[in-house]
Amino acid sequence: MSKVIFSIRYNIFPEKREEYKDVVRELKNLVKAEGLESYSVFEQKNKPNSFEEVYIFRNAEAYENFEDSTDERIDILMTKLSDMIKEQTTQYTTLFEVENA
Repeated sequence: MSKVIFSIRYNIFPEKREEYKDVVRELKNLVKAEGLESYSVFEQKNKPNSFEEVYIFRNAEAYENFEDSTDERIDILMTKLSDMIKEQTTQYTTLFEVENA
């Protein structure tokens, strides 16, 4: 089965940077799901306040079931996070691993 990488890229308001980092730290401790191999957040080099969340799933089924596994605290943090993101800067990418033929 092929792995799936799902990423979300966005820019945050500079004045929200410290609050953003606090939310991300908590999310990194809470975001867990069956088949989720890793969850990381990166900041783009030479572009402050431009971040990318990267989720790596074991397979397509784990990716498809991910949203069903979030809890109330994660939902609250995601809402806080969305309030820090500049409008029209969000880009989503979903990549499916190429399997050996």
